[in-house]
Amino acid sequence: MTKFDPKIHHRRSIRLQGYDYSQAGGYYVTIVAWRREFLFGEIVNQEMQLNKVGKIVEWEWLELPKRLPYVELDVYIVMPNHFHGILFIHESVGATRQGQTISQPNTEPLQTITSESMDGSPLLRGPKPASLGAIIAQFKSRVTKRIWKFPELNHTPIWQRNYYEHIIRNEKDLQNKTDYIESNPLLWDEDDENPFNAREAD
Repeated sequence: MTKFDPKIHHRRSIRLQGYDYSQAGGYYVTIVAWRREFLFGEIVNQEMQLNKVGKIVEWEWLELPKRLPYVELDVYIVMPNHFHGILFIHESVGATRQGQTISQPNTEPLQTITSESMDGSPLLRGPKPASLGAIIAQFKSRVTKRIWKFPELNHTPIWQRNYYEHIIRNEKDLQNKTDYIESNPLLWDEDDENPFNAREAD
């Protein structure tokens, strides 16, 4: 496994040009905590122990399908300083199902969920409604808002800018990503996002 090197690995402009991220399909996403800090808990005996912040991340992820009916969740894991999850987008906003129009859910304006002050991940322009970018931006924002209710964490940066995504292309690809997510706590000592591991590799 290639070690993460911030000097040569950059998570910028990682969307595929011309790809419609609101179309139906499966996506594997990774979202990293601000400066890779251990905000969400710790690994104890190869198992993830969520703290109160990590529990908010998990709760908001599980709430996504309740607010966004075109989203279906698969396996996920909250790690000490990052999050992995697989989701499926079934239909875009305005699509029809058996002759009925699916209306856009009542969510916060995109302008409020993509600002640097909210989650440390500014976007030059709002992502397409119902796209993967809009879903992740809203998720990050809602997590941040809830965490900021803790006085000791008010206005503390929570997320790194942007996120990493991989398009699930077939069943084998889905199984590989599922296996990786489920084994993440077991392989924490070798994880690219583990800063202690990164320092050992220098």
